[in-house]
Amino acid sequence: MSSEDRIASVMAWGPVLFGLGFVAPLISQAMQALAIDQVWGVGSLGWGVGLGLSLGLIARWRGSWL
Repeated sequence: MSSEDRIASVMAWGPVLFGLGFVAPLISQAMQALAIDQVWGVGSLGWGVGLGLSLGLIARWRGSWL
């Protein structure tokens, strides 16, 4: 497997990585700023990771964030 193939395979998962690396902390910090500690026993970071991963997977499946 060449380095170009490796880069292409990582870039194919770009929306998921963006969802986990950017959207998840953004949601977590927004919940903390709004003083929402836990919802149904799950903390803000758990919600951030769950929503960020879900949105990233949807964007990868659809091929677009919009």
